[in-house]
Amino acid sequence: MNVGVIADDLTGANATGVRLAKQGFKTITVVQNAPLPDQNKYDAICVDTDSRYIHRETAKKRVKEIIKQFKERGAKVYCKRIDSTARGNLGIEIDAVLEELGDAAIAVVVASYPDSGRTTAGGYLLVDGVPVQETDAAKDPIAPITKSYIPAIIGEQSSYKVTLIGLDVTLSGVDAITAELQVKISEGNRIIVFDAVNDEQIEMIAAAMANVHENVMVAVDPGPLTAYYSKAFLHKKADQLKLLVTVGSVTSVTGRQLHYLYAKTNTEPIFVDPQALASFGGSWEMEVKRAALLGVEALKSQSILIITTYHPSAKRLDLKAISKADGVSEDALAKRITDGLATITRKIIEQAEYRVSGVFSSGGDVTASLCAIGHANGIELEDEVLPLTAYGKFTGGFFDGLHVVTKGGMIGDNRAIYKSIKYMQTKISHHKGSVLNG
Repeated sequence: MNVGVIADDLTGANATGVRLAKQGFKTITVVQNAPLPDQNKYDAICVDTDSRYIHRETAKKRVKEIIKQFKERGAKVYCKRIDSTARGNLGIEIDAVLEELGDAAIAVVVASYPDSGRTTAGGYLLVDGVPVQETDAAKDPIAPITKSYIPAIIGEQSSYKVTLIGLDVTLSGVDAITAELQVKISEGNRIIVFDAVNDEQIEMIAAAMANVHENVMVAVDPGPLTAYYSKAFLHKKADQLKLLVTVGSVTSVTGRQLHYLYAKTNTEPIFVDPQALASFGGSWEMEVKRAALLGVEALKSQSILIITTYHPSAKRLDLKAISKADGVSEDALAKRITDGLATITRKIIEQAEYRVSGVFSSGGDVTASLCAIGHANGIELEDEVLPLTAYGKFTGGFFDGLHVVTKGGMIGDNRAIYKSIKYMQTKISHHKGSVLNG
């Protein structure tokens, strides 16, 4: 599992779980006292502790027990779901999470749920613009809300220092939020409340949380922050994965997609000379060796390595002329090129210091060569990334279990390769094991 969510009621657990599911996490809600499922079956587990109205010590005990189980299952992200009108044992349960996760844990509280009319400004929770204490939440028969100021509501129950980061910071962007977050942490605050009036601001807060590496950041909210932070945190981890992008297509469509990918990822491609590969002589071996060595070195500093025969300034290869001169068929020469790309890809995976977690290939012939050179039996398909773009895993042979996205050379808009790479990063981060050399 990647994400563990503790909710104080079943409806809340489901509400947060749905937000996670929309972000691509395979999610389950577990009711109070039920055993947690196998850790490899789900990306996210939401547990209902049924603790909103129970005695504080009992609530604390239940939360701690679930956190222990999440830790045993290797959770990477911890989240505390709270009521969207701030009812219940908020401070008590936040304290339980922080105590169980240790001194480096920090709770980031965003009480806002803009889609449901919940926003926070100046630390005050508003429901459709009305302070929560003036809504029906004030009439709750068990735990009526008498305050709207979130730091005070939490502070009355918590033993930790609570602080507020206002809209002036939230409106200033991710870098400003990150800086202020680190200042508040350095001042000894363990619970940090944020103002937010829309989802874009919540997403920026989540991105800032993912920028803090020295602490265990805990999302505390009714749902949106949990979903955004889980995605942001795991994408940060995914960015550390090593992926190969093998492109043999030389169409203008592919060219535009590669240029978009270069711009978005700041990568330097390994250009492979197709004329050197269109040969049954020594130039093939020399070019394969050269490109593989460059690739192994480049992978030390790049998380995405692009290997391609497409060069914007190169003339289109005249296979007909080469075929006539060498006395071999054009098809045989074309296959020699794709086999060369596949061999370079395999050599990089074999020789690299870093584990390669996935491969993207553009062009059906390139994909076929990857299967042949890797002795794969085939590709176990799992999903459609884009039209005519498939995600799955190689089965059998050297690439067994390696994640792969395949795309037709003429398919997609300028963003197609980039979107495919981001999709694969997310998928890999959701899987535990099942990657080459893993």
